Amino acid sequence: MPTDNKQANKRIAKNTLMMYIRMFFNMAVSLYTSRVILQTLGVTDYGIYNVVGGVVTMFSFLNGAMASATQRYLNVDIALGNTEHLKTSFRTAMQIHVLIALLVLVVAETVGLWFVLNKLIIPENRMVAAMWVYQFAILASMVSIISLPYDAAIIAHEKMSAFAYISMMDVVMKLVIVYMLVISPFDKLITYAALYLGVNLLDRFIYSIYCNRHFSEINFSLKIDKPLFKEMTSFAGWSMWGNMAWVLFTQGINMLLNMFFGPAVNAARGIAVQVQGVIQGFVSNVQIAVNPQITKSYAQNNFQRMHKLMFASSKFCFYLLFLIVLPLSFEAHFVLHIWLGIVPEHTVWFLRLIMFIMLTETLANPYIVANQATGKVKVYQAICGGLLLMIVPIAYIVLKLGGNPESVYVVHGCIAIITQFARVYMMRKLIDLPMMYYFRKVVMPILLVTVTAFILPFILYQELSDGAGRFFAVCSLSVVCALTSAYFIGTNKYEKDMIHEKVQAISQKFIK
Repeated sequence: MPTDNKQANKRIAKNTLMMYIRMFFNMAVSLYTSRVILQTLGVTDYGIYNVVGGVVTMFSFLNGAMASATQRYLNVDIALGNTEHLKTSFRTAMQIHVLIALLVLVVAETVGLWFVLNKLIIPENRMVAAMWVYQFAILASMVSIISLPYDAAIIAHEKMSAFAYISMMDVVMKLVIVYMLVISPFDKLITYAALYLGVNLLDRFIYSIYCNRHFSEINFSLKIDKPLFKEMTSFAGWSMWGNMAWVLFTQGINMLLNMFFGPAVNAARGIAVQVQGVIQGFVSNVQIAVNPQITKSYAQNNFQRMHKLMFASSKFCFYLLFLIVLPLSFEAHFVLHIWLGIVPEHTVWFLRLIMFIMLTETLANPYIVANQATGKVKVYQAICGGLLLMIVPIAYIVLKLGGNPESVYVVHGCIAIITQFARVYMMRKLIDLPMMYYFRKVVMPILLVTVTAFILPFILYQELSDGAGRFFAVCSLSVVCALTSAYFIGTNKYEKDMIHEKVQAISQKFIK
């Protein structure tokens, strides 16, 4: 393995370690605070917070699209060592994000406000509180949009330790929010939304200070580079279609559940999504660490390394997620009951279905990053976005025909599988990666690991009675089966070398 590649792999391992430190710290506090917040707000107010905040999130596709463009341009400039163009790229990204924030404000205060007032099912006595939540959510969204280029700079420079250290402060502030929420004499829902906005503002301020002190390209001015402005917005334009599809189907599902079943079902979805966010952290840390290397490999025309990184990212992320999904899918009811005490109806099956979808979508990330690296996003985004947008209308038809709340996630899962096939087909020529080669190197090992690891825990689950004993037995066996199957059946020599390097990086950290 060339020395440069070894150094890059070590950097990936180090960055992954830092992201996992951040994740575990966040996860412990998040699980605790979620329980307290649900019990303090109650099922109805918790559901209101999720659905009203989700309306603002629907407009974030504008931001998500530009985020992809910003990350891609910064990654390429750093890979090519083009310092001057890097400064121009960051300045242009900041200008565009400010404009997006203003546009979100206008749309949210017109179309979004009308939707909240006229279409959502919110108890009349909670409408005033819902309006406060909505306004705070708009402000929080604008802050995140304007600050996103700073996040992109940290990732492009692969300084993941910044996320880990700043998260320590963020976690402490979340604990403070919970304490203040419990003792507050004011409306709990309004108090929670206001405090959450305050933490968001503090986070963004600290990230901005870090970037200004450590990265030379950080700047903002009104001077516009028109060709680059046009190029970046054009790139983002087609990415916007894909991001719009993702936001609309995720929040569209949330809106459909509210319109058909009311805020209590939104609370169930909110809890399942909360768990999803925690679990997703196990794979997103690997993805965040590997993604810049995929883009830089493409920029350097190193397709062989690019393919290896894509395969390793797909498989490692799937296996890490499967390590959690397998036992949790069996023992979802037991875990939710111990964690929350109050478990809203439909939460268990929402969680199981969402976890299946997560496994499917784990395979999508390397292809999304590779497509952004090529810059040829038009056809890719049009087709993938079009497929994902079909989730909401199909789910609506299913619900109108009498479908239960879980049926919307069945629809989502089916479309997610179809979309992944489309991704692989469209990218085969752009990155010189044949479909059958991908299925042989990635999909087949994953399927073998899944089937092999599932059998013994399933038999044990069926034989034992519900309770703590079965929980520990099934979880232990699931982890052992998943790990052994993944290592011995699901990885090749290159991937085993990457695992060894990660283990060595972790060992050296602890030794130091």
